[in-house]
Amino acid sequence: MTPTTQPGAPPPLLEIDRVSVRFGGVRALDAVNLTLAEGEICGLIGPNGAGKTTLFNGITRMYDTFGGSIRFAGRAIDRIHPREVVAAGIARTFQNVGLYGGMSVLENVMLGAHHSAGQSMLGSLLRPAAARQAEHGLVARCRSILDELDLDALRNEPAGAIPYPTQKRVEIARALASRPRLLLLDEPAGGLTHGEVAQFGDLVRRIRDAHRLTVLLVEHHMGLVMGLCSRLVVMHLGRNLAQGAPAEVRANPEVVAAYLGRPSNSVGERS
Repeated sequence: MTPTTQPGAPPPLLEIDRVSVRFGGVRALDAVNLTLAEGEICGLIGPNGAGKTTLFNGITRMYDTFGGSIRFAGRAIDRIHPREVVAAGIARTFQNVGLYGGMSVLENVMLGAHHSAGQSMLGSLLRPAAARQAEHGLVARCRSILDELDLDALRNEPAGAIPYPTQKRVEIARALASRPRLLLLDEPAGGLTHGEVAQFGDLVRRIRDAHRLTVLLVEHHMGLVMGLCSRLVVMHLGRNLAQGAPAEVRANPEVVAAYLGRPSNSVGERS
């Protein structure tokens, strides 16, 4: 399965072509392909150990890749420094939240915009008024994002003191503060109740539209994935297994056997 673009369609925002990741003699990813069209919400699914988070780590340069290529907005990014990934327009969340528990919610979100703050220490000393104005503007922007995610009332709370599902939303707010074009969400619905999962799907659509995002979502809650994503890419044992619309994936016997291990009519259940 190789990346394809329909004739006349715009080029993919993200194009991963035969990318591998290995640890010693073990291939965690083996010639993986994936493309994302601008504006879509795509689900990346597969059983534990399929390589989904490893692929996220390859995209964000936390892991080195070998073979193939990763291109974002037409630019090769598989050899850039991890710090440059955020500046290029890619932001992510993590399976296990990566917030600083002793810092406030607002301070954590402001960290997401540090690469674009544009004010060096020397500049702050030489132009303190401009530095204060820039900081006030950053605070206002981050508070606007918190308000959008119904988090502004918690802005002064230590991030480590709020419930785990709320921490997940703070991570999304921090990612949005970097002004990304591509948002990678790694199991964002963990810890949510059934009712909260439905609300979360609405939230993802809303921020996609408001911030003009493309979203790649890793999630084991199949009800959310099937209802939210226009397309699914299935991985198994570090390789591509299948891709297509949710209904196509639901009926794919290879997916049922490798991922679900039960009849295809139960794909919509939570796994």
